[in-house]
Amino acid sequence: MLKTTLLAAVLSLPAFAGELHGVKMADTINVDGTTLNLNGQGLRKKFVFKVYVAGLYVEKKSKSGDEILAADATRRVDMKMLRELDKKAIIEAIKGGFEKNAGDKLPALKDRLDKFIAMIPDLKEGETLSVVYVPSKGTRIEGLKGEAYSAEGKDFADALFSVWVGKNPVDEELKKGMLGN
Repeated sequence: MLKTTLLAAVLSLPAFAGELHGVKMADTINVDGTTLNLNGQGLRKKFVFKVYVAGLYVEKKSKSGDEILAADATRRVDMKMLRELDKKAIIEAIKGGFEKNAGDKLPALKDRLDKFIAMIPDLKEGETLSVVYVPSKGTRIEGLKGEAYSAEGKDFADALFSVWVGKNPVDEELKKGMLGN
C-alpha cells in the first residue's frame, strides 16, 4: 500500500524537461485545456548581466521560429527573473523588439501594444511573467495581480512572439535556446 501511494505521488509531480541557470521548467503545461510542450529554454543577457531564463511552450515542437509563428496555435513564453527588473526596462525591450518585427504593420498594432505593455509590472528576482496566445482569445500576460488585458489578433501575437523567436529577436542566443538549437 505504501509503495503504491508513493508511486502515485511521484507520478503526479510535474516532469521537468531540464534546468538552465537554476531555473526548472515543466516538460508540459496546460493552457486553457491545451497541452503545450517545452520547445526550449534560453538565457536573456544584457551586457554581462543575466536577466531572465525564458521557456517557449508550443503545441508542436519546432526548431524554426517561422514555423512556430505561422501556426495559429496556442503558445506561451515564461520568463523567470534572475534579477530585479523595473517596468521601464521590460517595456523598452519588448517595445523595441516588437517594433523591429512588426515593420509596416506597426500602425495597426500600436494601440494594442500600448495597452498591453501598460499591464507589465516591475518584477523581482524569482518572479515569473508569462505571455500567452490562445487562438480566438488573444494574447495575455499571466502572473500579475490586478487588471488584465488581452490583445486580440494573431497579428499581434506574431509580432510579440517575434521578440523572442522572430527574424529580429531581442537576443540571438536566447532565440537559439528557445528553439532548442
